[in-house]
Amino acid sequence: MTLATLSDVLQPALKGGYAVGGLVCLGWEDMRAFVLAAEAENAPVILQAGPSCRVHTPLPVLGKMFRHLAESVSVPVVAHLDHGYTLEECREALDSGFTSLMYDGSRKPLRQNIDETAKIAEMAHAAGISCEGEIGFVGYAGGENSDGTHPGEAAVFARETGVDAMAISVGNVHLQQDKQGGLDEGRIRAIEAVTDVPLVIHGGSGIPVEQRTRLATTTKICKFNIGTELRMAFGAALREAVNRDASRFDRVTILNETHDPVFAAARSVIRAFGALPQT
Repeated sequence: MTLATLSDVLQPALKGGYAVGGLVCLGWEDMRAFVLAAEAENAPVILQAGPSCRVHTPLPVLGKMFRHLAESVSVPVVAHLDHGYTLEECREALDSGFTSLMYDGSRKPLRQNIDETAKIAEMAHAAGISCEGEIGFVGYAGGENSDGTHPGEAAVFARETGVDAMAISVGNVHLQQDKQGGLDEGRIRAIEAVTDVPLVIHGGSGIPVEQRTRLATTTKICKFNIGTELRMAFGAALREAVNRDASRFDRVTILNETHDPVFAAARSVIRAFGALPQT
């Protein structure tokens, strides 16, 4: 079994100069393709259950799916709750077998965010799993605007919460469909100068691949969340499969045709983070 915590995969990444993909899952077809892609690349992977995934499938079911997939491959697999908004939701994920909890208090005042994240981190650590928190707010393409991370606040947040990973806002945006964005590297350098906690970039799909690779190998950014890019690959493959034969109705037959394109897209994403071969 290769189930791992977030710290299990991010601490080696921090020391080795690479990053790990936090791949956002929506269903069985994509999460299976993700772990097989990680196995093919001989790299760790973080399976992420975000809010839209949890609306579709309950946390206890997702926990079993993630753990089953972890048992099927030889590379480390993290079962990660992405954007947990309440203590109760984080506790349910813990009880459901998740090995990493991301508490998102980024919309709240700094002191409240620190206090609430610290409680989640304490609960996670008592159970032997990891916790990610967020300081600064990462906005949404066509929606809420971002609020950039202040290096001084990041230092306090990391120190007082005890998180194992810290998501930051440095020009990244959720749900961006093109790669016309770019990160503020000066702000990244200022943040990493004041903390040794592995850094996380949400909204990684909007970042040029060259910049992802360079930052993964030269900074303390150890985790990039990738969702939109992979959902687009799945959607294109599904559309092609449906349109190829309008008389088909069997969902398994149709969904099976999404595997190869999503598998290939995930391999490309994982490879660009420069992960060292697993031993």
